[in-house]
Amino acid sequence: MKQISTPEEARRLARTILSDIVLYNAAKVKEGIEKDSLFEVLSDELAEGRKYYDNMVAPALRGDTNFFNEAVIDVLLKQGGKHKSDIW
Repeated sequence: MKQISTPEEARRLARTILSDIVLYNAAKVKEGIEKDSLFEVLSDELAEGRKYYDNMVAPALRGDTNFFNEAVIDVLLKQGGKHKSDIW
């Protein structure tokens, strides 16, 4: 399979992965935001998403960018921001 080699495609993939994590783990997202344990609660899902992203995106592009981490903030935290939280 051909690896993703453009920043636009890498950014889109990262956002899609994080959107899926939010969609399929809504209860965990809510719990993690409300209890300030988001990264612990979703550690397995985030690790799996990161592994998939790394396998799909060309190494040269991964080294120059941080699209996956940007998507964690842009998608996971912003979409989850509707939940009550003392810190988010």
